[in-house]
Amino acid sequence: MPIEIPGKRYGKRLQHSKVFGHGLQGHKNTFADLNVTPLVDMFVILVCFLIANFAASGELLSMSKDIQLPEAVHSEELTLAPVVQVSQAEVVVSGNVIGRVDDLAREDYLNIPALEEKLREMKKQFEDLHNQAGDSGAFKGDVNIQADKGVPFRIIKKVMFSCTSAGYGNISFATLSAGGGDKKPETAMR
Repeated sequence: MPIEIPGKRYGKRLQHSKVFGHGLQGHKNTFADLNVTPLVDMFVILVCFLIANFAASGELLSMSKDIQLPEAVHSEELTLAPVVQVSQAEVVVSGNVIGRVDDLAREDYLNIPALEEKLREMKKQFEDLHNQAGDSGAFKGDVNIQADKGVPFRIIKKVMFSCTSAGYGNISFATLSAGGGDKKPETAMR
């Protein structure tokens, strides 16, 4: 039997604890090396992926399955403006249904009163917001029309007349680029 140093003797249960006994006997070393190179590589790939998929212009239009946009060869980027969607069934502004295309086709009026009222309300909100902020940004009157290519022109003409009557004179049409590659609705014809 080996000779032990005199002192207090703890029971079997507390013999290996760090506080009372010799806690580090028989335990593995808990220090482990961390390899940082794969971690840095993963973060570089993640940052490159996020930069490649980031669109600085943002999504200005929400694509609807009811609307098939026409194609255009010469076009420009759309600007942030109210969007008037004209499908085969209805006219929508900012998610609010203005009227049905069938009802608008039967009327002999050149304007759409509900559309004019909604656009004037949006114009007033824009002006009030800029007046409260003390911003001198003048109202430009930009509007984007996202119309299906099968909608009759007289409906488009009524929408354009209503936009102009409400103070939105800079009208842009959303189109698909016909120049090959992937087709994005980020172009406009003026």
